[in-house]
Amino acid sequence: MSRVPHPSQPGRAARLRAAADRDGSRCVWCGRECAGLVVATTDHLVPRVKGGPSWLENEVVACRRCNAGRGHTSPAEWFAECERRGWHPDLDAVLGALRSLDRAITERGGQRRARPYLAAQLRRLTRAEQDRRAG
Repeated sequence: MSRVPHPSQPGRAARLRAAADRDGSRCVWCGRECAGLVVATTDHLVPRVKGGPSWLENEVVACRRCNAGRGHTSPAEWFAECERRGWHPDLDAVLGALRSLDRAITERGGQRRARPYLAAQLRRLTRAEQDRRAG
């Protein structure tokens, strides 16, 4: 059974194109260019199991390897893991999407289950951003 997107939200392929237009065609986690054999996917920052919507504001471009590797790991934990591996995750893109999602939820309402998870990720990644600037 295929899912029909909400009339006000574009389908998955359109959201992937929009995320690439917004953030570029590199994986936000490892920095690899998503072209050829490196397949681009949309990664839900707030996972669907945590109440995250399939909205552009909740999705970033990730290569298939990173999207599958992250699984249900939180964005803050996966960010730290990517840095540990020597990759160069795009903190600006991740935080930008999370902040945009926070605004979208405020404007559109709903998403009760996603709100606490989103707030926690924003706090943790904002601290990482501050540490980067200080350090």
